[in-house]
Amino acid sequence: MIRRVPTNNSGWRKATASGIGNCVEVRTVAGKVDIRDSKNPEAPHLSIPAHAFRDWIASLKDPSED
Repeated sequence: MIRRVPTNNSGWRKATASGIGNCVEVRTVAGKVDIRDSKNPEAPHLSIPAHAFRDWIASLKDPSED
């Protein structure tokens, strides 16, 4: 299980397993999920509907872990 930790007060968070460097941060705002590059937080970010993000994450899970 990956525990998520806040990266700042604006709601952005990343997995603790991400370490330092190459990772993304996410936040949930008004029914959508924002995704940004943690190395460049001032750059534009991607926003997708929360249900689409949940479906995408579910598709990545290993069926043997159920």
